[in-house]
Amino acid sequence: MSEDELKDLHSLCNILPGPTSTQIITAIAYKIDGAFLAFLTLFVWILPASILMTIFAIVVHQFALDNPKLEFLRFIQPMAVGFIVFAAYKTTQLFVTRTYHWFLLLLATIAGILAQTPLIFPVLLLIGGFISSQVNKSKLEKVARLKNINWSNFILFVGIFLIAAALGNLFDSKPILLFENTYRYGSIVFGGGHVLIPMMYNQFVEFKHYLGANEFLAGVGILQAIPGPVFSISTYISALAMADWGIHGQLLGAIIGTVAIFLPGIFLIFFIYPIWNQLKNYSPVKNAIEGINATSAGLVIASAYLLFQPVVIDLENIELNMLVLLATVFLLLTTHVPNPIIVLLCIGLGLFI
Repeated sequence: MSEDELKDLHSLCNILPGPTSTQIITAIAYKIDGAFLAFLTLFVWILPASILMTIFAIVVHQFALDNPKLEFLRFIQPMAVGFIVFAAYKTTQLFVTRTYHWFLLLLATIAGILAQTPLIFPVLLLIGGFISSQVNKSKLEKVARLKNINWSNFILFVGIFLIAAALGNLFDSKPILLFENTYRYGSIVFGGGHVLIPMMYNQFVEFKHYLGANEFLAGVGILQAIPGPVFSISTYISALAMADWGIHGQLLGAIIGTVAIFLPGIFLIFFIYPIWNQLKNYSPVKNAIEGINATSAGLVIASAYLLFQPVVIDLENIELNMLVLLATVFLLLTTHVPNPIIVLLCIGLGLFI
């Protein structure tokens, strides 16, 4: 693969919903030797993070975060909010470059904070794409018709989406609902893992109460210290969501969360990569993506605000929590200290205090 091909592939994965790094490495394997090598590469790529997040979910459930044995993790939660604040800043820098982008960002931020339903997220992304396509209508070039499209992977992508939605409405089964919710978010998340975090917080903490805010934040914090994609937060959340089924339920939840979050993005890359040379200059796609990305930036800011609340509510430790949060943002803005070192510093501070 040439450098230009790799740049093109990076551009493609940035405009697709799903985990960018995972899609890039899977697409490279797909180009080299087809679907089997792509799935094998995907498995190897996500396995370490999935195992580590499953183990952490089991530990958190077995001991509970307020247990003295886990007291050393007390500063992981404000640190996690610091990472989300930094992600909000970087995402805004990257995606908000025009006047109307600020309007979409503010709309998404306010709606993301005030809305009481997870449905607001796909609606906001659609609105962002529609407004962007209208604003950029003058940029529309003569649109060439796309040719030689193999629809099989797209049919699989949509078919699983619709079947999961139907089963979720017919059966009040937690594994089915967990798969449906997670597959849906894997299908609509633009802008990377930090956009996924507010969606999952809204769905599984505030709406369904599958886990607590502090448990959620602990997972976001530990995620910064391990290798692998940010989307592996789904493994942790799903394992905790199934905790009332026992340890076997947690293992089942981890598998469901991992498969459901990564599968949509992989189907999409298999579908689009073969026609990317046609699609990359397809104006309707380029024009809509601009607004979707600006909306995603607003959702990350909303997540920073929502995840900040549990830290502020903890009045007993509020001064130390705020100090850890601000120190995390400061280190990320002004230094190149690796994320795992920041996590270890926070764990060390917890042990010391």
